Amino acid sequence: MSPESDSRPIGRPRSHQRRRPALGWRVGTPVMVLLSGALFATSAEHSGGTDLRAGRYTDLASVVLAERRTADELIAEVARLTTQVETLSAGLGDRSVDRAQREIEVLSDPAGLTARTGPAVKVTLSDAPEDVLADTTRDPLDVIVHQQDIQATVNALWRAGAEAVTIQGQRLISTTGIKCDGNSVSLQGLSYSPPYEIVAIGVPTNLVTSLEDDSYLDIYREAAADPRGGVGYLVEVLPEAVAPAYDGLLDLTYATPMPDAQS
Repeated sequence: MSPESDSRPIGRPRSHQRRRPALGWRVGTPVMVLLSGALFATSAEHSGGTDLRAGRYTDLASVVLAERRTADELIAEVARLTTQVETLSAGLGDRSVDRAQREIEVLSDPAGLTARTGPAVKVTLSDAPEDVLADTTRDPLDVIVHQQDIQATVNALWRAGAEAVTIQGQRLISTTGIKCDGNSVSLQGLSYSPPYEIVAIGVPTNLVTSLEDDSYLDIYREAAADPRGGVGYLVEVLPEAVAPAYDGLLDLTYATPMPDAQS
């Protein structure tokens, strides 16, 4: 080729030409290196020198293991309770259990836990009429019914062999308390106003005789017979009456000593 056809400058061979790098590569490469270093540092800090993904799978395995242990404990508890239920159920036919059940059936009646029906005597105790109560010259103790009047009547009926006794329709048991509560009487936590109806199931002749022979009730009957007016007293023989079963609480409430502060 003739020199005239070559357009390269004279004196500068082709092999020695240099081309400058692009501006984007000169700026982007250091930035990428810095970002990579920051990423590696962050990963190293959070992983603590271990694989991040391996730690996640290890935590999940621990949770599964803990839940499995809890499930095993619950299964064992169910098995223990099932065994206990089976043992107690098997004991229902035991002789000692049957004997205890028979004792309960025998004692529930005298304890007042079963209803009773039969001939009875009803005693009605009432306050004096309103005009007598308003008379300020009369002793209030002589014109109103008191706790001891009711208690004396009930005791006389028990002594006569009463099978069941009620006051205001409430069955009396061995722990029943009769208390004065102002102008009313409290029975098993409930207040009742006069007249007070006391019904006893038993042999009527025995019940009436016991009432007539009671010395305390003699005093009450004298007050009832006062010509100026007094408390009311009425005895009736009933061919049949019903004493419902006691349905109140059977737990006893009693005082207990306080623990020694020095112990």
